[in-house]
Amino acid sequence: MADSVSVKDLVNNIRLEVFHGEELLDQKQIKVSDISRPGLELTNYFKFYPRERVQLFGKTEISYAKDSMSSDDRLNTYRRMATVDTPAFVVSTGLPIPVELTQAAKENKVPILTSKLTTSRLLSNMTNYLEGQLAERESVHGELVEIYGLGVLITGDSGIGKSETALDLIKRGHRLIADDRVDVFQQDEQTLVGESPKILRHLLEIRGVGIIDVMNLFGAGSVKGHTDINLIVHLQNWDDETKFDRLGNGEEKRKFFDVEIPKITIPVRVGRNLGDIIEAAAMNFRAKNMGYDATKVFDDNLNELIKDNSTK
Repeated sequence: MADSVSVKDLVNNIRLEVFHGEELLDQKQIKVSDISRPGLELTNYFKFYPRERVQLFGKTEISYAKDSMSSDDRLNTYRRMATVDTPAFVVSTGLPIPVELTQAAKENKVPILTSKLTTSRLLSNMTNYLEGQLAERESVHGELVEIYGLGVLITGDSGIGKSETALDLIKRGHRLIADDRVDVFQQDEQTLVGESPKILRHLLEIRGVGIIDVMNLFGAGSVKGHTDINLIVHLQNWDDETKFDRLGNGEEKRKFFDVEIPKITIPVRVGRNLGDIIEAAAMNFRAKNMGYDATKVFDDNLNELIKDNSTK
């Protein structure tokens, strides 16, 4: 989990324009993901002013200040808002920047950023980005591959063939998210996201070959920065004494933070093509989510057969 995000990172990732304070972007740090829309503050109520948040001005805030406040009142209010802890002022919808806001920002060294996006869209984009960056993270040993749009986390003991399986899936047209180490974080109540650490991004280690650059070898379409994790496939060495699920009705789950992810265990044995099996597992998982359950079809067919035989 990052303790803070620089305003420069926010600018680069949300594609904001810098109206004032280019030299301040590296210095200013954002420590909370919540965004403030300063409505009450414009009425001079500062008792609970969240000074540590990014302050977002939309049509409502800009119009109210212009129509209902004098120039001196606007300047005094903006000065109170521009504290040493305030990361940035952001103005949406391509609105003109009030001269009083610019003066207050310059006096107190607060950058002013702008965007042509609507206030609600910009608020959502900034919140999602900051929540992702500031969220608690867990590091998982495994491969994360996007298969037919599903994020599949492949886990298993070291040396069992996770990286080789990921390479096989990439050659089939699927996309690598992370090799060896996957950083996972909870985006919301139902969504778990995985990504690669920066040092390992787009790289894949194959024993006997070394490290390969997947994007360089297979093209930009073979990699992706992050994805939701929808399914965990655990690879386990074949053991005659271990009972593996044969019908698909013994679903396990693994919990990360507050999110439970479905998990299946696939036995590894010489001659089994894991790429084929994991592709089929991903398609079967998607079919179940769309309402088609092959296990239920089998059960229904079996019950029908028993019923037919019992009437003869």
